[in-house]
Amino acid sequence: MSTPHNSAEKGEFAKTVLMPGDPLRAKFVAEIFLSDARLVNNVRGIGGYTGTYKGCPVSVMASGMGMPSMGIYSYELFSFYDVDNIIRIGSAGSIREDVRVRDLVLGIGACTNSNYASQYGLHGTFAPTASWPLLSAAVSAADRLGVRYHVGSLLSSDTFYNDDAEEANEAWRRMGVMAIEMESAALYMNAARTGKNALAVCTVSDHLITGEATTAEERQTTFTAMMKVALETALAVSGGGAS
Repeated sequence: MSTPHNSAEKGEFAKTVLMPGDPLRAKFVAEIFLSDARLVNNVRGIGGYTGTYKGCPVSVMASGMGMPSMGIYSYELFSFYDVDNIIRIGSAGSIREDVRVRDLVLGIGACTNSNYASQYGLHGTFAPTASWPLLSAAVSAADRLGVRYHVGSLLSSDTFYNDDAEEANEAWRRMGVMAIEMESAALYMNAARTGKNALAVCTVSDHLITGEATTAEERQTTFTAMMKVALETALAVSGGGAS
């Protein structure tokens, strides 16, 4: 079986997939954290790998940037490859003073300025949220690992360069949004529509108030706390439990 964007055979993806935006971050996770990792997809350079973490089958594959790209890859994994859980491991920009660079944000909800939900024909506003089993397991993992984290709302934005960024960011901040990224709302909506589970675990890569920022290389290879929390979450929901 294959899709226009995925050459893997059915069964080659594990039930839980970690999904960074960056294909190089996916490769890093596979090489550093997974045992016996093998490449199962490389269409358009979006490498998908499956291996084991502490004996638990886990896959990792990039989503690319933005909700259209996340929408395609997560939908195909949920709908055509029998994936049950997708954990986004991405970067985000903080818009709160107390949410620091390299902190984790576990996205309980994903606000958005996107029109992605219009496809569902809903007579109102849909609120994309994480799946509780994944969120609960991630909080437990972060506590065990001693990782500094926040649980709250993300903003999934359709624009990176925004004409009214300063005013818009302040408006979202007043509503309790912690950080801005570009994929989680589409992931959460796809999970809701397909009856599957999703969670975004994001590392704050830059601070939109203080101006502090990490480099592209740091985002690729040093956000290991986020990766470990996601892997331990995958282990927990597989029935492997904590170790």
